[in-house]
Amino acid sequence: MHIDHHPLTADFPEHKEAIQALKQNNAHFSKLFDEYEETEKAVNRAENGVDNLGDAALEALKKARLSLKDQLFQFIQAEAKA
Repeated sequence: MHIDHHPLTADFPEHKEAIQALKQNNAHFSKLFDEYEETEKAVNRAENGVDNLGDAALEALKKARLSLKDQLFQFIQAEAKA
């Protein structure tokens, strides 16, 4: 089964403008965003069999992705309230 890459803007389409603004104006958000994208792609490659990872390594990547997404969403929520 093929699993597609899910960029952050696909998960939060209603916040696309806030994400773009934060990427341009907030260095910490931009760094976290890049880390999220790299982690998401690594999970995607592993789930699609491109990279062979053990269960523990894949689980660690998924937890890292979730943590990054939570951090990014906190920034997005703050931006939306501003």
